[in-house]
Amino acid sequence: MKRPRKPMIKRRLFAVPGASLLRKISTGLLLTFSGLPFTHAEEAPAPAIDPATSLPAAPSWLPPTPAMPEEAAPADTAAPVAPQAVPSEYMPQADTTPVNNSDSANAATPAMPVADPAAAPAPVIPLVQPVTSNITVAEMGQPKGLTLSGGQLQSGILFTLPADEVVTNAHLSLALKISPALIARDTTLELMLNGQPLGNLPLNQTSNGGDVYELDIPSAMVVSSNNLSFRVHDSNTMTCEKDQSDKYWVTILPTTSIGLEGQQLNIGRNLGNFPRPFFDSLQMQESKITMGFPASMKPGDVSAAAMVSSYLGMLSDYRDVDFPVILNDLPDQNGILFGKPGDKIGSLTLPASSGASIQIIDNPINPVYKLLLVLGNDDNQLRQAAYRLISAGMPNNTDHLDVAQQTIPPRKPYDAPRWIDTSRPVTLGELAGKDPDSLISNGIYHDGIQVAFRAAPDLFMWDGHNIPVRIDYRFPTENWIDEDNSRLNVSINSNFLRSLTVNKVGLVENIWRRLGGDSRQERYTMQLAPYLIYGDNQLQFYFDIKPKKDAPCSILTSDNIKSRIDPKSFIDLSGSYHFAQLPNLSYFVGASYPYSKLADFSDTLMLLPPEPTADEIHTLLNLTARAGKATGVPVSHVQIAFGLKGDEQGNPLFDRDILAVTTLGDSSFNQQLLADSPFGLNANSMGVKTPTEVQRIVAWLTGDWYRQPVDADRYLSSTGAWRGFVSYRSRWSNDHVVVVATGTDDQQLLKIHSDLKLPQINANVRGDLAIITDENGIRSFSVGQQFPTGQMPWYMMVLWYASTHIVILSLIATLVSLVVGLSLFVVLRRHAAKRLGHK
Repeated sequence: MKRPRKPMIKRRLFAVPGASLLRKISTGLLLTFSGLPFTHAEEAPAPAIDPATSLPAAPSWLPPTPAMPEEAAPADTAAPVAPQAVPSEYMPQADTTPVNNSDSANAATPAMPVADPAAAPAPVIPLVQPVTSNITVAEMGQPKGLTLSGGQLQSGILFTLPADEVVTNAHLSLALKISPALIARDTTLELMLNGQPLGNLPLNQTSNGGDVYELDIPSAMVVSSNNLSFRVHDSNTMTCEKDQSDKYWVTILPTTSIGLEGQQLNIGRNLGNFPRPFFDSLQMQESKITMGFPASMKPGDVSAAAMVSSYLGMLSDYRDVDFPVILNDLPDQNGILFGKPGDKIGSLTLPASSGASIQIIDNPINPVYKLLLVLGNDDNQLRQAAYRLISAGMPNNTDHLDVAQQTIPPRKPYDAPRWIDTSRPVTLGELAGKDPDSLISNGIYHDGIQVAFRAAPDLFMWDGHNIPVRIDYRFPTENWIDEDNSRLNVSINSNFLRSLTVNKVGLVENIWRRLGGDSRQERYTMQLAPYLIYGDNQLQFYFDIKPKKDAPCSILTSDNIKSRIDPKSFIDLSGSYHFAQLPNLSYFVGASYPYSKLADFSDTLMLLPPEPTADEIHTLLNLTARAGKATGVPVSHVQIAFGLKGDEQGNPLFDRDILAVTTLGDSSFNQQLLADSPFGLNANSMGVKTPTEVQRIVAWLTGDWYRQPVDADRYLSSTGAWRGFVSYRSRWSNDHVVVVATGTDDQQLLKIHSDLKLPQINANVRGDLAIITDENGIRSFSVGQQFPTGQMPWYMMVLWYASTHIVILSLIATLVSLVVGLSLFVVLRRHAAKRLGHK
């Protein structure tokens, strides 16, 4: 059974109200589905669903859906319901249940936000909020689709939905690719959802032409966590044809999708629901979390938002998350607002507060959606409010929390919880997490065992030193297994490492096994080359079990055998050092390094133009979310500044690594930012400065022969719209680096978020200049001089400098040879003269 990258929460299953329907797009093919004949979609359209009659009962943990007043229009009519037509008892009310917690005890009744009466007329309040979505198989965690093949001609996939949505209509668009051998058998594909049959699709020549089939699914079958499974009808018969089983396969293409229509539930104003409704871990598609700021936005507001975005990025893990930004306006749906009491954001005036506070209110535009207010009278209080939101669970049954002052603890270098420990061997059981079955494979046909781990990108080991990986493993002990041909295949990051045998290999071991002795090999230590370790890694194990020719078919389809990797197996990175050369943009896009060295960004300054746009803040928040996802730590100590004033030299705030976000249109700011760097700006166009003769000589002497300033400048001058990154040594601190995320305009800058989701883009970002265009993809260049950072023993540093500065080493060796040679010549000449009696 193929599964998404993370386990999902299982919920109860609703009853199936009747049969489902299947129709083929672009043909009039008559199919038998759940025992019912069905014609082309145009001849028999699906009946409309009335939400008022087909909506299943909401779970008990959700607030009741308000009843429709008698005088109100029906839910399926287009007429909106005016606020005055809805009695007050149907409007969402604040929960006044007292909560005893240290943050809000003895707090005064909070002031409610005030809407500007002159800003807009009273909003129309819908009683039912419709929502639609379309989830593809690729978004379900199978970017290459789901293939049923060989002996595994049945499998499935999980998909989940947000807990505050109720589905009222669902349909599956099924796209298939079928092998000719399977078509020739004229079999059928069985579909099931949550264990309930959906129907059968004939797998014949007419169903392999690239057409898409649509399946109407009863809405009551779709719950929060769903299992969509597929099975070829006579898979047992094909499994027994061992020599030809690989000829039979069918692929559910990644474009296959499930379209859903439903209703958004009002879950009430309860801080205890956080991070819902703003982020729901059951949401498989990209979550868009709107951040709002007043017109008088200050750097402290953005700092608080960066803390929250990094926390939500940490929660998102493998899911995608995006943070649109609006200035002086309210979001149409859910949103998080940052500001000081009295600030105005659109028609909303932030409520008064004696200190740091957090409050959740109904969105004045639509009360089904919520606004989370993060408030403080100064930058410190805003940071306190944001830290309280992300550091501990929020109290339940309350819509307001007064935040007490507390110390935000600092992090230590390289202590990110999602980075593998390099001070000791780390077991695979630790890396696999809490699931004890994740290191076990069942049956003959199964998925590989995958163990993911992240590492600091600056790990360094000297040539000839390797990383030991000890693997303890066990094959099943069945007499029908061909032990001579069965293997455990081990790989890392899709690079094959080794095939481990069931039994020990050797003449003595083979003789001992034939005499009845135990020659099982259940432990092996392999040496892993350091260059195979990236920032994000995945160890893969696959038990390739080969049955004997006379093995019964019942055994081949059974899952009652287990192959396992011992959780005490380990990988040992304790022999590595933290050392790298910067700038190197591959470290940044891979793990937000060097900023993530201190995972709370306490050694980081984030720079924005003097008057940043919403899109520039949007990009900055997405970068902090990416950092939180890589480290598992919010950026709780990040500092943000707007613009450069020219008096930063000596300012301790600039004695740190700098991450800047800007567009080329901010000319004055960019000229100050790029001063004393290899890059320059000319009329809103970036270029590369021509190296001086002294710089060329130094580069040649230090062995830095691979710079490409001319090529980079030519490419920049010939490129119109682009976005990307530049990096260089900070002029404010020689031990730190500057990375600038930039683009020709705001539209190009926003595309960086989608670019970094593409593996081919991430894999090709390197050097200190990376340029991305829609036409040519990614181009990377090395322009400026790198500098070493990190720690190694002094003798290794000497060897490293000697190996990387070969020209200087050669010159020094030549000079030493001349001095020693001339000295010996003088001494020997005097000795010869003395021996011959010459004065």
